Amino acid sequence: MNRPYQQLVGNYLVERVRTLHCDRAARLHALRTRREAEHYQTEVRHKIAAAFGKLPARTPLNPLTTGHITRRGYHIEKVAFTSRPGCQVTANLYVPAQCNRPLPAILVGCGHARDGKTHPRYQEACQRLVQAGFVTLIFDPFSQGDRNQPYHANCVHAHSQLGKQLELHGEFFGAWRMWDSRRALDYLLSRPEVDPQQVGMTGNSGGGTDTTWLWPQDDRLRMAAPSCFLTTFLHNLENELPSDAEQYPPGILGAGLELADFFIARAPAPVLLLGQKYDFFDRRGFQEIGAEVKRFYRLFGAEHNVHTFLGKHPHGFYPDVQQAMVKFFCRQTGRRPVRPARIVVETAATLHVLTPQPIQLPAVTGHRRLTKARLVRLLRLPARVARPHYRILRPQAGVARYAVETETNIRVILRKVGAKGEPLESLNVEEIVHLHVPHFAAETEPRPRRHPQYVVDLRGLGESAPEAEQDFFNPVGLDYMHHGFHLLLGESYFGRRVHDLVTVLNLLVAEGAREVHLSGRGQGALLALFAARLHPHVKHTTLAQLPRSFSDCAGGPAAGFPRGILAVTDIPDCLRSLGRAVTVRATAKSHL
Repeated sequence: MNRPYQQLVGNYLVERVRTLHCDRAARLHALRTRREAEHYQTEVRHKIAAAFGKLPARTPLNPLTTGHITRRGYHIEKVAFTSRPGCQVTANLYVPAQCNRPLPAILVGCGHARDGKTHPRYQEACQRLVQAGFVTLIFDPFSQGDRNQPYHANCVHAHSQLGKQLELHGEFFGAWRMWDSRRALDYLLSRPEVDPQQVGMTGNSGGGTDTTWLWPQDDRLRMAAPSCFLTTFLHNLENELPSDAEQYPPGILGAGLELADFFIARAPAPVLLLGQKYDFFDRRGFQEIGAEVKRFYRLFGAEHNVHTFLGKHPHGFYPDVQQAMVKFFCRQTGRRPVRPARIVVETAATLHVLTPQPIQLPAVTGHRRLTKARLVRLLRLPARVARPHYRILRPQAGVARYAVETETNIRVILRKVGAKGEPLESLNVEEIVHLHVPHFAAETEPRPRRHPQYVVDLRGLGESAPEAEQDFFNPVGLDYMHHGFHLLLGESYFGRRVHDLVTVLNLLVAEGAREVHLSGRGQGALLALFAARLHPHVKHTTLAQLPRSFSDCAGGPAAGFPRGILAVTDIPDCLRSLGRAVTVRATAKSHL
């Protein structure tokens, strides 16, 4: 399949994010006094809190201890607690043998290893800490370790699935992860062995994410050392590096922030930024963050509280960063670093706590009439383009092609097929138009039998798809990444595609169409459903392979629905709003 515009959406996003990146850097560089820095810091903390949304009420932890393991110099307790109703968290608590008074404590977040807290590197980090005299709590993330569900072979894909399920309700998976971290901190601070004035957090990869998210939102943490997560959002985008579902805080980029702001928010509290030279998280972004945070701390007279360490390995919690982490925490708490007497890698069975019940996700709360005004807000539509500019492209295999400019640097490809004997070098629109929206690409849709038909490849689909069809539906592919960056911008990628479709409809009407018969298949059916609700010239809509509910969309493309749709309405209600002007030919049995 021909995809001549496969860099279209990526380049569009890079240009936008670069502009935001430069504007923020200029504002940060203009800060000259501590008072200005504190004002910026207050803004940052408010914007971070807004991105994570309303957090749940603290409910009883219901702590449970299921086992106790004695080792030389320390013991391990197998514990569980409830972070929210229906959400049980499993953890291992490492306690030094000599614990006659409250000791400093460290919370450890896990990276994306299916075995969670029992991964050898994470056991090693915990043993280094406990042998240095720190009470240490490491807990399993969702879909990892004891919390892994048997039907998820890949925890990254499981997180993507959970992320989409929560997006349907307008929630952010990273906020759920952060809340688990906060409740883990609640549990840690409930222990009599812990000095509440000397508590820190560390973690690698996904655990570095957890540390970064909690750090500016809980002042009970007095020190932090995140590892192998730190680079700029811009570097991830430019390097075509999809992040995990919990790593796209909604609206953060649109609010003018970058990852460095999560550390700037806590100046002048001590922080160690850890990375690896050959990590896929770009070290250039790591170095940029370190320089920005250090300069900001300088305005507080606390440059000495910012430390960076770059190891010599690829992505991972290797001994070099572990040693740097332990040394940092020892320095902050007045302890002397010690070499661990021995690292013992326990089996997963030995450290197993219990098997929690499946996660209880939010209940569906929608089923309201979806007014046009509410739909526009939900889709976060940009300004309407009444009569868009279009280019006449070279025909392909006797098919006329037009590039319709729906937004600056965005062009969607409109094809006209089945028009025998008609000149292909101009746009000649009939009074009654049939417009089809394919599941993936116009090129692969069946040609019409009876009448001329327009088929449109919206942004990121068909000719501008970033990957071939077999890769496009990868749970963490480039389409998923583009969706994630629209979330970071506070926008809807799905909504932008609806905007493209409405703009094409505007063009057809401006060129002479009195009525439009709209059709769509799969992804295209969902987009056509919303466009039909928005555009007055759509006379009738025919939908094929339409899911029965938006709940079924969680297993499909990341940009397959607008965020928060189930908190407002569902597909049957949308169909009812169109009345007799819609025909559903076949429904999808499961996800798209």
